[in-house]
Amino acid sequence: MEIKTLRYFLAVAREENMTRASETLHVTQPTLSKQLKALEEELGKKLFTRHAFSIKLTDEGVLLRNRAEDLVSMADKIEREFVSLDDITGGDLYFGLAESYQIRFLAREISAFKEKYPGLQYHITSGDTEQVAEKLDKGLLDFVVLCEKPDPAKYESIMFPESDVWGVAMPEDDPLAKKEAIRVDDLFGLPLFCSRQSWEKDIPRWAEEKMDQLRLEGSFRLAYNASMFARERLGYLLTFDRLLNTTPGSGLAFRPLAPTLTTRLYLVWKRYQTFSPIAERFLSQIRQSFEA
Repeated sequence: MEIKTLRYFLAVAREENMTRASETLHVTQPTLSKQLKALEEELGKKLFTRHAFSIKLTDEGVLLRNRAEDLVSMADKIEREFVSLDDITGGDLYFGLAESYQIRFLAREISAFKEKYPGLQYHITSGDTEQVAEKLDKGLLDFVVLCEKPDPAKYESIMFPESDVWGVAMPEDDPLAKKEAIRVDDLFGLPLFCSRQSWEKDIPRWAEEKMDQLRLEGSFRLAYNASMFARERLGYLLTFDRLLNTTPGSGLAFRPLAPTLTTRLYLVWKRYQTFSPIAERFLSQIRQSFEA
């Protein structure tokens, strides 16, 4: 199975049309059809269902698409790393980021690093721990930012300079917004929004034995999307401070939890990871800055 063939397959899966895919790839339609037929024969599975004017993936095709996307991304990353080996002015860095105002510390370091290496190209993927850690494990990312202490048997890490403070985001005219802080009893029976990861790992540290009296209305990976639901009074959002605009007149208010609940942020990479030269230089800079 060749990377080129997987690129052909992904183009057809994306376009859902053989003619458009062949035009995108700059190959003839017979050549493309021959490559896909050979791929199906190699795998022993039918990958497409062909209709009059479109092509749809079978269940096996969907599985191959998910795997092929990772393989092609990895091949592209390897090619760029080798191209950049002799380029002392830059290269590519790949980050997976959790949501936090502390990302500004990372952005500041990237900005300073780019001044020294103007050829730097950086690529950002956002998501929760499960999403970005999976890509790190597959070698698709150089570094990830996690909102929980990573497993030291698998990863190395550097702690960010500050902590994130938990609280509740709600409409600014909500009765709870009159309080200076929100206690667990204030949330009994109310519909709550939170990321699934934090609901299972962070909020229980605060609610303790009263956790079973809290009700999760819906889980969100992105705080901004959840804030739209909170703004429409569908629930109360448990989130970090300074992720959302909650200034007067914004329509939202933020009140911290009491007692205070905080979460530390970590820059993480795989233990025994072999870095590209540019990634090695960046890690050295981060160590000097964050560990000073």
